Amino acid sequence: MNVVLWICQGLLAALFLVSGLLKSTQSKQRMLDTGQTGVVFFPLPVIRVVAAAELAAVLGLILPGTTGIAPVLTPAAAIGLAVVMAGAAISHAKLREYRTSAVNLLVLAVCVFVAVGRLAG
Repeated sequence: MNVVLWICQGLLAALFLVSGLLKSTQSKQRMLDTGQTGVVFFPLPVIRVVAAAELAAVLGLILPGTTGIAPVLTPAAAIGLAVVMAGAAISHAKLREYRTSAVNLLVLAVCVFVAVGRLAG
């Protein structure tokens, strides 16, 4: 089970590293032009805060397990990302982008799996 959790953590970390970097460096219009349509409802400062939270969560997914320091941060990071994904799913559903919303819910489920798995371990 530990290996499966690490694989999920690595996939989540890679996904949110890219997402956080794009949201922290691109203009809102560029994000919309490249298909990140869920940001349409939010002002740029909010998008930047979400980007910073995603990047912090990437560290929380990986560093505690590799250093042995503050392992409670891993499930906390996964829960935080689950909240972000719930918001993303709602945003995409409002845009009638149901396939994207379903993908958001799948990522949310992986976040919950990691959170529960690391809290139980």
